[in-house]
Amino acid sequence: MSVREKIPAPEWQARVDLAAMYRLTALYHWDDLVFTHISMRIPGPEHHFLINPYGFLFEEITASSLVKVDLTGRIVMETPYVINPAGFMIHSAVHEAREDAQCVFHTHTLHGVAVSAQKNGLLPISQQSLVALASIGYHNYEGLALNAAEKPRLVADLGKSQTLILRNHGLLTVGRSAAEAFLMMYFLEAACRVQIMAQSGRSELVTVAEPILEGILGQVDRVTMGMGADIIWPALLRKLDRIDPSYKE
Repeated sequence: MSVREKIPAPEWQARVDLAAMYRLTALYHWDDLVFTHISMRIPGPEHHFLINPYGFLFEEITASSLVKVDLTGRIVMETPYVINPAGFMIHSAVHEAREDAQCVFHTHTLHGVAVSAQKNGLLPISQQSLVALASIGYHNYEGLALNAAEKPRLVADLGKSQTLILRNHGLLTVGRSAAEAFLMMYFLEAACRVQIMAQSGRSELVTVAEPILEGILGQVDRVTMGMGADIIWPALLRKLDRIDPSYKE
């Protein structure tokens, strides 16, 4: 019996959306071989979520290959695969603390890590940066994410934000859906790339005026129509389907 035949329709849809996120992450070159992770909460009262099978390139991941785990890291559905313990620690902490964090997206992109190593963090120097700065936190580096004692500090630093810069480590976004988490990462990653490119020049950087920064939150919601679930995600899925629809298998 296939995975799809064993599970209810809402879980299968969550698997398809998450597999799409992995494929899109590879397509946009945000992956780091097999060492970053995206997770998705499965609808229902069990507090189970899906994460990638450790050792798979993101371009290989399918809906059926995703691994179902509980908040203790126990695999709760038969699978030949294992998970990354560091990925589990970060994602389980956020899923347990934030009911609205249906999807948690973590990357190690070079531009993201570069900005995470800067004392002043993300600067308000681009329109893309304003989207991320409207809801951002910072978490200091504590080594490889294997220590459960780090969880409360990570959760406290994230707070109610949608984006988190992990100092000397990378980027993290959360969303009520795959679409929200992906779009927030798109803006955060773009902002980091712009910052590193702008800093490579010889001119003094121009920052966005404080009154504009303070008013950006309402503007962001209007421009992205609830962070893009209705307009951007379907277009991204059409793009994937044209390239390789096997993520849905």
